[in-house]
Amino acid sequence: MKKEEIVLEVTKRERTGKEVAKKLRRDGIIPGVVYGAGDNPTPIHVPHTAFYKLLHSGHGENVLITLNIKNGKTASEKVLIRDIQRDPVKENIIHIDFQHVSLTKKITVKLPIHLVGLPTGVKDQGGMLQHILREIEISCLPTDIPEKFDVDVTALKIGDSVHVREISIPNVEILTFGDQTITSVVPPMKEEEVAKPVAAEGVVAEAVPGAEPTEPEVISEKKTEERAAEREKTKTEKDKEEGKGPAKAPAKAAPPKAAQPKAAQPKAEKK
Repeated sequence: MKKEEIVLEVTKRERTGKEVAKKLRRDGIIPGVVYGAGDNPTPIHVPHTAFYKLLHSGHGENVLITLNIKNGKTASEKVLIRDIQRDPVKENIIHIDFQHVSLTKKITVKLPIHLVGLPTGVKDQGGMLQHILREIEISCLPTDIPEKFDVDVTALKIGDSVHVREISIPNVEILTFGDQTITSVVPPMKEEEVAKPVAAEGVVAEAVPGAEPTEPEVISEKKTEERAAEREKTKTEKDKEEGKGPAKAPAKAAPPKAAQPKAAQPKAEKK
């Protein structure tokens, strides 16, 4: 089946610059440029309404366009859309880049992938469908570029996947690595409740993956005495390293001598 020819009427732009581009946008015209049609890029005016209609026609951004450039006389070029610049806030189109292509030379483009159908693994087994790869890189003639590429996922069960090597497109060489996964059906996620360790009374500590829950340390009277002894021991060892001897205790005064009892005098004998 022959593809529908897409025609876009544009006008060559004589003046360039930011101020000129702003005025064009206010007038409903999008500034653009065509690369590859000659030695130098060709600046053009693109009607806003006509371009938006083309984008929303379902042909996609890889559509081959016949660009009729008016400049006194009309010159036709076969082009592809290479870049669409949008305003980061308003998201309206502010500039378009087109690339001239030869109908007899292969080109490289990126083709979006669309998933079609509801997988058996989702409908009957409660699984989840993951869309991992959303576009592939292909090489072909401009006239052979597919407007879109659909992947049927209806037969997929839990654990099934579709890889790039399993798909084929007529007249197209797929450049994306074949082992890459396009889509897969995975088991449903299970909600697991993870108990958080208690750090102190009334306070919940954050759980660290792989860490054992810890209990708060209770400082008892005995432990306080042990710590005091350790500090005293450490201080003593430090003093020895610095050459300081242990502090000498003050000499104690000798206790007073006890009074010696007087020797008993022998009694005189009676005559």
